[in-house]
Amino acid sequence: QVQLVQSGGGLVQAGGSLRLSCAASRSILGNRAMAWYRQTPGNLRELVASVTVDGNIDFAESVKGRFTISRDNVKNTVYLQMNSLKPEDTGVYYCNADSSYRGSYVLYWGQGTQVTVSS
Repeated sequence: QVQLVQSGGGLVQAGGSLRLSCAASRSILGNRAMAWYRQTPGNLRELVASVTVDGNIDFAESVKGRFTISRDNVKNTVYLQMNSLKPEDTGVYYCNADSSYRGSYVLYWGQGTQVTVSS
């Protein structure tokens, strides 16, 4: 069983920066993408950014130009660098990794980490 362990996050003032990390406990067979999602109270998780195993990247419109996502395939880790943070970036951030292998499709999730941006 793969575990995704997140680190980073916390409280920051608007305009500040934070970096989130998410490390998989082992290599994920059939992994195609790793991603970061954000959830606020009463809302569904929304995709913030994703990166495929070959480096294709996608961002939510709200974070383009401010956030960057990267992955280290050797360390099985994905990072989210968040700059110019805004209060509306506040939420619980979850990392995610998929596995499509031998006919099975599995989504793994990290434990979540709180990001709070004060105005």
